Amino acid sequence: MQNQHSVAELPHVRRQKILLLLERDGKVMASELGQHFAVSEDTIRRDLAELADAGLLQRVHGGALPRPKDTGKDVFTRLGESSEVKRHLARLGAQRVQEGQIVMFDSGSTTLLIAQSLPADIGITAVTASPLIAIAMAEYPRSQVILAGGRLNPATLSAGGHEAVRLIQGIRADLLFTGVCAIHPEVGITSQHFDEVPVKQALLDSASQVVAVTTADKLGAVEPFAVAPCNRLHTLITEQHLASGSIDDYRRLGIEVVQASV
Repeated sequence: MQNQHSVAELPHVRRQKILLLLERDGKVMASELGQHFAVSEDTIRRDLAELADAGLLQRVHGGALPRPKDTGKDVFTRLGESSEVKRHLARLGAQRVQEGQIVMFDSGSTTLLIAQSLPADIGITAVTASPLIAIAMAEYPRSQVILAGGRLNPATLSAGGHEAVRLIQGIRADLLFTGVCAIHPEVGITSQHFDEVPVKQALLDSASQVVAVTTADKLGAVEPFAVAPCNRLHTLITEQHLASGSIDDYRRLGIEVVQASV
């Protein structure tokens, strides 16, 4: 950021410009904003606090990140909002599945769409803690389904707890489709739900290849609970155009990035 403001902005104007910088860059740092607007870091911290209180960004140490766009939506709501873009991304993900593989499906509306997009005659072993995905996979007569049990989270409709984690830890899978609440190149993969973190971590530890399929609005966002750094992903399948940040940030981490042109 270059200093373009020799005279301090009015607070409401400065805060609007902070949001524009956040949309462009995918993150803002208080020290850089202070130099950019020629004001103190305390002033910037007050600006960020006001914007966070208004639900317009998420405060992190030293700066701010975008707010996730679908916070609080349950799986049925997300399924009802499934767009053609999301379905196209799911079909691209499904093309990664090979006959005879052990494939783990994390919970989520996109991973459910991937399961529903497989070839009708596919023969795999599907492992999941999501009853919805287990039911979808039961439609494939040549495939087997292993459903991890435990306490059901009503928001995600996925099982959690020690039972689910132990079962997952006992399996070595060829492929994992990890669910994505939010992913940021520096903060990593994060989740809205604390109790699903151990299951997500067990899935990541149990798969040879990890694929994340997500719409662009999840990129550059952060949820409260850390799951893993971004470099745990091998492949990221997403949209051609990002709302903020750069897709090269993920490529620099060694992730194969596939951008769908839809």
